[in-house]
Amino acid sequence: MSLRRDADEIIRASIQAVLPDEAVKKALEGKDFGSGKVRMVAAGKAAWQMAHAAAADLGDRLDAGVVVTKYDHVKGEIPRVVCFEAGHPVPDENSFRGTRAAIKLVENLSARDTVLFLVSGGGSALFEEPLISGEELSDITGQLLACGADIVEMNTIRKRLSAVKGGKFAKLCEPAKVYSIVLSDILGDPLDMIASGPAYPDSSTCGQAVAIAEKYHLKLSEKVWKLLQEETPKELHNVETNITGSVRNLCAAAAVSCRKLGYRPVILTDQLNCEAREAGAFLAAIAKTYQNSEESIAFLAGGETVVHLTGKGKGGRNQEIALAAAEEIAGLCDTAVFSIGSDGTDGPTDAAGGYVDGTTREVLSQKHISIYDVLRENDAYHALKQSGGLIITGATGTNVNDVAVLLIKRK
Repeated sequence: MSLRRDADEIIRASIQAVLPDEAVKKALEGKDFGSGKVRMVAAGKAAWQMAHAAAADLGDRLDAGVVVTKYDHVKGEIPRVVCFEAGHPVPDENSFRGTRAAIKLVENLSARDTVLFLVSGGGSALFEEPLISGEELSDITGQLLACGADIVEMNTIRKRLSAVKGGKFAKLCEPAKVYSIVLSDILGDPLDMIASGPAYPDSSTCGQAVAIAEKYHLKLSEKVWKLLQEETPKELHNVETNITGSVRNLCAAAAVSCRKLGYRPVILTDQLNCEAREAGAFLAAIAKTYQNSEESIAFLAGGETVVHLTGKGKGGRNQEIALAAAEEIAGLCDTAVFSIGSDGTDGPTDAAGGYVDGTTREVLSQKHISIYDVLRENDAYHALKQSGGLIITGATGTNVNDVAVLLIKRK
C-alpha cells in the first residue's frame, strides 16, 4: 500500500504543478490591450480552467468570450463567457456549435481590437467548423485513431478539412490582433500542430497530407482528396503567441515529488513516442535491471504513446502501459509502474491511467484474467478495475501529455 500511496502523491503533486491558472496570469502580466475591445476564445480540454483564470485577471476589461471544452470539464459560470461542452476525441454537433459561436464572436472587429485565444490539447476535436459533413469528419477521425496515426499526422489531415485550423481562425479575426496563450500537449511544442494550429502559420504541406492518407489507406471521398490538396496559410501578421506549459514541466514536477518521497528521480525522456505496450515493457525491463539496487529509484518517461486497436474493449494508452508492465514485473518486490494522462482522462474512459505492481498479475490470475488476452482485446480498463489499479482523478483542468513512472522502493 505504501507504493500506491507514493504513486497517488506523485500524481497529485505533478498535476497541481502544471495547472494553467498561474501560467495564464503570468502570460497576461503587464499586457496592454489598448482601448479596443477584448474578446476571448478558449478551446481544448483545459479551456475552462484557462478562461476562468484569464477572466478573473481581466475583470471588466473582458468584453465577451466563448469556451469550447470536453464534456464534464465546465466547472461553473464565467462572467460574460458562454461555455460549450463537446465531443472528444471525435468532434460532434456541440463542437461545431461552439466553434460557430466563436467565429461569430470575432466578426466585424477592428484593428484596435484583440482576440485573446487560449489553446490547449484536445482543441483539434473540440474547436471545429468542418468543410465536410460532421458524419464524414467523424468517420475520418475514427479511421486515423484506429490505424494508430500519431497526433501530428492526424492534425495534418484535419487542418485541410476545417475552416478554423491551420491558421484559418486567425485569418477570420483580421484585422483584429490575436494574443494566443498555448498549453502544449505535443512533443517539442510545435505551435502549428497544437489543436491543429488555429492561430499559427501551417508548416505542413499538401504533399504530406496526401502521403499520410495513402500510408494508412484511408477511405476518403473525392471532395476530401481535393481538400487535402488545398494549401493552408503560411504567414500570419496579426498573431502573438505565448507558450505556458508542456510535458517537460510535468516530468520536472513529478521528479520533485519523487525526491521528496525519498526516491532518486531519473527522467528517461520527455519525448516518449512509441506503442503503449512497448513503453510498459521497457519500464519493466528497467525494473528487472535495478532489482538489486540498494536505494529507492524512480524512473520517469513523459510523452504520448499510441495504441493500435486489435479488439473492442475499453481502455486507454496509459492503462495499456501499466498492464503491459504488470506481466513483466510480476513477483518483483516493492516495484510499481503507473502512467497517467495529465488531463485526467485516458482514452474514452473515466480513468486518468493505471497502476500495477509485483502482485497485479497474480491478483488477475486468481480471477481467471489473462493479461495477454486483455491487451489483445484492448480491455485494460476492466482488468485494472478488477485489480484495484485504476487511477481516477476526474477532469484536472490541464493537458500537457502523459507521464509514466517506475518506482523501486527500498527501506
